[in-house]
Order: sequence, then C-alpha cells, then structure tokens
Amino acid sequence: MKNYHIYVLYGLVAVLFGLVVFYRNKPTEHVPYQKSAEAQIGPQPSSAGPRVKIFDLPEKLDFAGEMVPLKEMDIKERLEREIYVNVYWESNMLLMMKRAGKFLPTIEKILVEHGIPDDFKYVAMIESGLMNVVSPAGARGFWQFMEGTAKDYGLEVNKEVDERYHFEKATVAACKYLKKSYARFGKWTNVAASYNMGQAGLSRRINDQHQPNYYDLLLNEETSRYMFRILAFKIVFENPKKYGFELSKDDLYRLPELRTLGIKNSVKDLADWAIKHGSNYKELKTYNPWLRRSELTVRKGNEYFVQLPVE
Repeated sequence: MKNYHIYVLYGLVAVLFGLVVFYRNKPTEHVPYQKSAEAQIGPQPSSAGPRVKIFDLPEKLDFAGEMVPLKEMDIKERLEREIYVNVYWESNMLLMMKRAGKFLPTIEKILVEHGIPDDFKYVAMIESGLMNVVSPAGARGFWQFMEGTAKDYGLEVNKEVDERYHFEKATVAACKYLKKSYARFGKWTNVAASYNMGQAGLSRRINDQHQPNYYDLLLNEETSRYMFRILAFKIVFENPKKYGFELSKDDLYRLPELRTLGIKNSVKDLADWAIKHGSNYKELKTYNPWLRRSELTVRKGNEYFVQLPVE
C-alpha cells in the first residue's frame, strides 16, 4: 500500500508539471493595447491637421514707412519669435482684437490729427493691452505715462483727477512726446524704441555704439524685443485670417453712445451726482476712469467734462 501511494503521488506531480508547461507555451490571442484613462490624457491625433502652423513672413514690411531689414537672419528670428509668442497666446490676441473695436477708431483719429503715423497705435497695444494698467514702476494708463512725464505733456495728475486714465487726452500727450522724439532722432523706428527706454537712454546707445539705426544697436532685452512686438501686432492685425483669427464686426467690443456733461462746481458725492443725471456711480467711473475718488474739486473758472451713456 505504501508503494502504491508513492506511485500515485508521483503521477499527480507529473500531470501538474505537464499542465504548467502546456499553458506556458500555448499561443495567446492578440489583443490590441488599451491605454488607461490616465495614459490617454494629452493631445490626440486629429484629422483636422496639425495644431501648430509655420507662418511665412511677409516679403516686405515697414514701420511708419521705414523698411524692416527682413533679409538679415537675426531680424527674421527676432520677428518670428514675437509672432509665434503672440499668435499662440490666442486668448490675449483675441481679446486685444475685440477690445480694439472700442478704442482704436478714436486713437487712429487723434494720431492723424497730430501727424503721427498710424502704426503708433500698436505702441499703445503693447504698452497696456488697451487697458488702464499700472506698471511696477508706477506708469499708468493706455500710454503708460509716469507722473512727471504726464504733467510735462499737459496731463493733470492729483489725488482726485489722473488724466493718464483719460485715453483721449493721454493719446494727445503721447503725440506731443512722439513729435518731440522725432525732432531728436529723425526716424520713427527710433522714436518707437525711445518710447520704451527713454530718449536719453537711446541717445546714449547710439552715441556709444556709433550706430544711428535701431536694428543695428545692441540694447537691453526689453527694448530689443520692443519693435518686434509692435511689428508682430501689425502683421497679425493686418492679416488676422492668415493667423487663425476670424472676427466679424459684431464680434468686436464697442463703446455705447455717450453724452458729454460739464461740471463747473465741486461735487462732494459723485454717486449722488450720477443718479441725478440719469446714470449711476458704476457708469460714471467706467466711462471716466480718470476720476479717482468719490468727490471732485473744481477750481474757480475750471470745468471738467464727463461722458455717460445716452439715456
């Protein structure tokens, strides 16, 4: 009996061993690899084509009638950098185009009236995004004036009134600055560059490097990119569909029809004043951001003009 049990045990072991070998070597049906949900996160192939396009530069390009030396590889590379950075920051460019519908017509009109090339509207765009922003250095408004410079060019700046936020008056002040700069440099490209680094700063670089042209100067990072950012905006705004921006007139933001009211006497409560004139404090501050407080002191013989939506 003992020997019989041993034979049975050996037999079972042999059968189990055979089954293990069989299933190890058995060919398995091929199942396509299935990614987990986590692995599938990310860009997926699209039948619509590549997400990123390569754009051809225009054959010719000018700023305010002054030609850009596109045949120089350094110039081409710097320009392409700003085109791709801004075109593929789609939300910023899209909102800039929509916002331009509110303000560019007035800015363009003021530039023409003061003999400033139309291309300088792009300076306001890259300075502020056509918003009343404040820089870390304290420059304010569409044209980013510092307080001292604003006063030098006729803008009122105090605790109650800051006309750097008055985009029409600030545009007039910018025109005065640009004219003075052109009298100094004689080239609109240099004028635009000086708006970023200052007239004295650009003059020093020109004198130190013995080069009168912006494109031949070695400048700080911000100013060396400055003109190319302007040019990138010009290229995209003049050819929006080429860069994927297809907006109709109805897509653009617009100012409402506004009425102008004069204020000849001091107002202690602008909220109450606005209500008495068929509006409210929110609208008063929205369309007159240069009013910085809830009251307004009017000196004898002076008058302020505010704009409110037509009732």
